[in-house]
Parts: sequence; structure tokens; C-alpha cells
Amino acid sequence: MIAKTNAIVLSKIKYGENDLIIKCYTKEFGVVSFLQKGILKAKKGKVKKAYFQLLTQLQLEITYQDNRSLQYIKEVKPHVIYATLHNDILKSTIVMFLAEVLSTSLQEEEANKSLYEYLETALQWLDMQGSCANFHLLFLLKLTKHLGFYPEQSIPNSPFFNLKDGRFQEKPTDFYSISGENLTLLKQLLGTIFDDLSAIKINAKQRQAFLAMLLLYFDLHLGSFKKPKSLEIFNQLFSP
Repeated sequence: MIAKTNAIVLSKIKYGENDLIIKCYTKEFGVVSFLQKGILKAKKGKVKKAYFQLLTQLQLEITYQDNRSLQYIKEVKPHVIYATLHNDILKSTIVMFLAEVLSTSLQEEEANKSLYEYLETALQWLDMQGSCANFHLLFLLKLTKHLGFYPEQSIPNSPFFNLKDGRFQEKPTDFYSISGENLTLLKQLLGTIFDDLSAIKINAKQRQAFLAMLLLYFDLHLGSFKKPKSLEIFNQLFSP
């Protein structure tokens, strides 16, 4: 069938000499991969490779069949044109990192419009900001709400949080019970919206430690999760 949907680009892989496999998170169908034949050599046509930068927000017209693993894009146009995400070095590095995290985290093939709208809104917010060093921390924490393992807060004043159980605790129970600076920052971020993020002061060392904890949290709750290959580059850019 022919369908229209908004989509966010998660990854693209060269296939053969002139083709691309493009993985998107779509508003209507969830995760969908597309095979675009000849796109790397085509100079004309309605589908051009320039549209498919990471985390770009698009409007697609596609041919979609439930029993097919690779779909086909008939037409594409920008849904949102970013002002800074792909030409600011810090933001483009955040985009590369978050696209990789999302690509391994989003495996569902069913629509989740709440999740889609969260991604759409958060990326547009980042595009409009001057300061962005801590965006990824709050972005990933809020993402867990849509993925089903947002921290349970029945006793939020407790001195420990268990990453494996996703709960605050009065006493540590195993290796995954955290405290100290990571716990303090977790509690701060749980009550924060993006517009108030600048009020939270985090140095580079704290930022890296908290990110490592968040990635462990994702790994414990998502069987498909893989450590981002771009993490080393990302940490170098935001190093102490």
C-alpha cells in the first residue's frame, strides 16, 4: 500500500555500490528500514541522499507491505529544517551519539506516537538552544519513560537507587545499587524539564560518570542494547 508518515532518521548504511539502507523511526509504523536503490549515484529524482542526515525529521510517502523487511520511499521532503544540529560541532556529535543509542534501543515495529512526539519535540528544542552539554543526559533519562523502565519513585528520598530493579532503596542490595553524586544528579534530573536544564550545574567528570551509569541502566533493561561505538569520540569532546 501507499502510505504517508513522518519519520526520524536513525541510521544509514551503504549497500552495494549505489544503494542505501536507511533505518527510520516513523510515526505511523514504528521502526522501518528502507532500501533505496541507486540513490548514491542519482542526480535527479524525488529521493536524494542529502535528506537522510542522522535524526533529520522528514515527511515520507512510502510503499509499505507488512511481510517485507525492507520498504521503499517514493517521495521525501523535510518536515523540520534544523538551524544548528548538523553544523554545530557539539550538537552534531550529540546527534551522532543519540542516533546510535536510539538505533539500538528502538526495536519495536508498532507505532508509538507518544514516543515519536517526544523525539520530535526534544530534537527541535535542542536545535534552538545555545548550551547543550547536558542535553543528552536528560534526553536519555526521559526516553526510559517511553521504553518502559523509568525510575520508580515511590520512595524518592531513599539513599540508594538500584539500576537493575529501577527503584529507590533504603539499603543497598547488590552491585547495581548506586549512591553519591550519581544518585544526587539522578534525583535532580527526575524533576527537571528541558527548559530548566541550565539550572543544574554538572562538571565534565560528573557528566561522564552519569552517562556511563545511564548506559548501564539501558543495558540492564534492553536485551538488544549495544554500547555506542561513538561513545569514545563523544567523551573526548566533552572531556574534563
